[in-house]
Amino acid sequence: MSAIRPTTITEKLVSRLLKPRPENSHKGMFGTVMVIGGTNGMVGAALLAGRAALKLGAGCVHVGLLADNAPVVDGQMPELMLHSASAALKSSKPNVLVLGCGLGQSLAAQKILYDALMLDVPTVLDADALNIIALRPDLRSMLHTRQSATVFTPHPGEAARLLSCSVADIQTNRASAARQLVKKLNGSVVLKGAGSLCVTLDGKLHLNKTGNPGMSSAGMGDVLSGMIAAFIAQGLIPDEALLLAVYLHGAAGDALAQQQAGIGMSATEVTEWARWLLNQWLKK
Repeated sequence: MSAIRPTTITEKLVSRLLKPRPENSHKGMFGTVMVIGGTNGMVGAALLAGRAALKLGAGCVHVGLLADNAPVVDGQMPELMLHSASAALKSSKPNVLVLGCGLGQSLAAQKILYDALMLDVPTVLDADALNIIALRPDLRSMLHTRQSATVFTPHPGEAARLLSCSVADIQTNRASAARQLVKKLNGSVVLKGAGSLCVTLDGKLHLNKTGNPGMSSAGMGDVLSGMIAAFIAQGLIPDEALLLAVYLHGAAGDALAQQQAGIGMSATEVTEWARWLLNQWLKK
């Protein structure tokens, strides 16, 4: 892969990807997202991803939950369709899958991940999906035989597990680590953190400068995964969806920080601001 310097992601670069919706729009034109995760104690992670997918424009969103006694409706967003994780994979064929948000690493979670990777749909892998792949070379091999695109969203700890090295090794040369992940996993990668690095499947490196320390709170990665899926569902190619979501996610956090919310910022608020910014960009 080329060692060229990264291209900085800008609003101009990503806003050109946006198109106004036609007057005769209907939900079927904007895709179906399926989020699978939410084991005991982590249902919120899957719901955050699902809410982000819906609020960033997906036509409809299903959420499959692994938790015992999982909720049957999301009281904050009843538009989400909630299922058990196993039923979700059988209920309908989505346009894009999100795997890993609160998934856990149980045998049941590993079976769900295996079944999901067998589906021929674009897939966003985050959190415990990445940790399971780090533990299971057989699942990692499946990534190289998939026909549909895969997007990976590791933070440095997950990247270190995937590359069998230390977090210090990852942070010492983030660009090299991100490129190694693309080669090892056969998909596009965002290596999250201050100055997130996105590497597309063809090896092009992009640096994101939006975002701030206030975003160091639970659920931010879940929201990012839902945003990426939403843009794929609406017709962007996965590499474009990745760049748009990463830039917009950080820009939403920056908008919140400007409102004196740098401490105590929540992932839910980032979703709301991301939706607002997206609509402002569309008006331009």
